Amino acid sequence: MAGFVDEAQLHAKGGNGGAGAVSFRREAHVAKGGPDGGDGGKGGDVWLVASAARPTLLPFRDHPHRRGGDGRHGQGKNRHGPCGADLVVDVPVGTVVKDRSGAVLADLGAAGMRWLAAEGGRGGRGNARFLSNRRRAPSFAEQGEEGEERWLELELRLVADVALVGFPNVGKSTFISRVSAAKPKIADYPFTTLEPNLGVVRLPGEGGELVVADVPGLVEGASEGRGLGHRFLRHVERARVLLVMLDSSPLALHPPGEQLEVLLRELGRYRSELLERPRVVVCSRSDLGEAVPAGECARPVSAVTGEGIWETVWNLASALDHGEVAAPSPAIVVHRPAGEGVEVRRGEDGAWEVTGREARRAVAVSDLNDPEAVEWAQSRLRRLGVDRALGRNGAKPGDLVRVGDLVFTWETS
Repeated sequence: MAGFVDEAQLHAKGGNGGAGAVSFRREAHVAKGGPDGGDGGKGGDVWLVASAARPTLLPFRDHPHRRGGDGRHGQGKNRHGPCGADLVVDVPVGTVVKDRSGAVLADLGAAGMRWLAAEGGRGGRGNARFLSNRRRAPSFAEQGEEGEERWLELELRLVADVALVGFPNVGKSTFISRVSAAKPKIADYPFTTLEPNLGVVRLPGEGGELVVADVPGLVEGASEGRGLGHRFLRHVERARVLLVMLDSSPLALHPPGEQLEVLLRELGRYRSELLERPRVVVCSRSDLGEAVPAGECARPVSAVTGEGIWETVWNLASALDHGEVAAPSPAIVVHRPAGEGVEVRRGEDGAWEVTGREARRAVAVSDLNDPEAVEWAQSRLRRLGVDRALGRNGAKPGDLVRVGDLVFTWETS
């Protein structure tokens, strides 16, 4: 898996909405034609979609920016601008999306799951939308809303049936190379594996297949950041079965029983539910020395001679069939949904600051150089309950109020 990247940043920017048009009917024999300005098109959204065809986050390492298409402006004769194209961004299955503070926003744990990373801005309304009995010839239109823009942290947690767990140089890479077509780097020194490797094991006959993940070896203290394995412990989280490999050769620094104790302790410290996961324990490198005393290992295996290899594979398949493992939920939970209400607080300069998406939008899409547009924006704020919120918070006539770029003196109606 050359170029494997499991952490990356993404800058998602929704497309900007198109502006509404200011236009009036101009036809022969039609005196004082009414407004006919069309609406602007909505900006395109940016969606993250879990795809099995995307194995790594490598495309985001050097090119993190993704943007939806911009909406087009409206035109006269009630012609609305086309909407901007949505952008679908493929990410690997198992991608976890976080904000800059580290809070989890979405977990794309199954193929086809999708999440809205950045919403496109709404298109502005043309002047035909503002026609009323009191306003017969509106000379203003809304500007397009800017698309949502934010930085996101992407973290990949591999989705595999089996995860190989063991100390460095215990034979995990050799095992996966014997049972699958994976070709990991194999050498006679610790930490040969610097990145996870995935292998697909095809069982004989109608046995089906299973996906095995080989991660860098763990050492004591890995859950606290020691060694290389701590960076890859998250790839063990989604595995349905754990294959714990213990070194049974005379070259091992610790007896197999002690190795097992250390490995289980580090897994439990990292995530306690891993200890409840079905697991198969084997003693590897059995070809290098005497057999391990009974009771310390379930069975000896040797990836070099082939001893116990396929018996272990069938045991893993059986554990997959009988193990109770929670499948990834298809539901996406947004932990911090955007607030739709209006909030008022006192700013450092003494002015009242009004926040809330609808309040900001009423100002952002208005032409603040047009008195008629400003009047409409203020009436819109009153309908949203800004006056009531200011009164409840103790605002007095004559106080300054700030909503986005609009600053005005508040007067009770």
